[in-house]
Amino acid sequence: MLKSHGRYSESPITRRPEFTWPGGKRLAVYVALGVEAYAFGEGITENLVPGAQPAHDVLNASWRDYGNRVGAWRILGMMQTLQIPLTILLNTALYDEAPQLCAAIRQAGCEIVAHGRSNSDTMAGMTEAEERAYIGAVTEAITRAEGRPPQGWASPWIAETSTTPETLQDAGYTYLLDWCMDDQPCWLTTKSGRLLSVPYSQEINDSSTIIGRMASAHDFAGMIVDQFDQLLEDSAAQPLVMNVILHSFIAGQPFRLRAIRKALAHIAAHREALWITTPGEIATFICAHPHFAK
Repeated sequence: MLKSHGRYSESPITRRPEFTWPGGKRLAVYVALGVEAYAFGEGITENLVPGAQPAHDVLNASWRDYGNRVGAWRILGMMQTLQIPLTILLNTALYDEAPQLCAAIRQAGCEIVAHGRSNSDTMAGMTEAEERAYIGAVTEAITRAEGRPPQGWASPWIAETSTTPETLQDAGYTYLLDWCMDDQPCWLTTKSGRLLSVPYSQEINDSSTIIGRMASAHDFAGMIVDQFDQLLEDSAAQPLVMNVILHSFIAGQPFRLRAIRKALAHIAAHREALWITTPGEIATFICAHPHFAK
């Protein structure tokens, strides 16, 4: 047999427990926004023009800073207008780098998902002790700032070690957003039990699609609408989760925001048929009904 991570086993979606989301809804929808910090000239970077930057990387640094100075603010306003709750994937360095933005996120009532200290970081290659200290410091920073610990975790660059789920479970986390293998929540096996994986898209994601695959804003908006329409149809057979993953310095660019707003308005127009929610609320529901997830 092939080598396996052993975190989950085969489970065809057509052979899952039948249930409905709160309110008798069949499709749960959440929107998450990555609000990120990057060290200047070191660590991992999100490249606007790959391979063209010197060590003194003014281009990428200022492009990413646009997200925290402009883009995130416009997205916060858009989501409030559309009356769609927004989940924030937060680098804790932002508490020092952009305190006014963090205050606005708090005032808007967004769920905070721990997203590491900085996206110049990666947990790949960390020892178990290093990872435990890193996750502990991030958890402490959010707890101190928000008055309660985060329920969910999303690893910077979706990079884990072989012990990340165990470390998160020991640190008190309820769910993880790194895994993209399903349209329903799934239980990940750990050494001390199990940890919930809430669906997180690598397709309906502006970073992998617009930057990685160089799709246009209108292409990405069309993907959002097509994904939603198909999942809404499919949810007649199984309860499902749809998510839209945005980043402040990508989706927050005005020409992209205009197209994305239309796609999200399409979703909002169907709100009576949907559970428009957050990953934390999805996790809370499944943890109260653990047999619904496989």
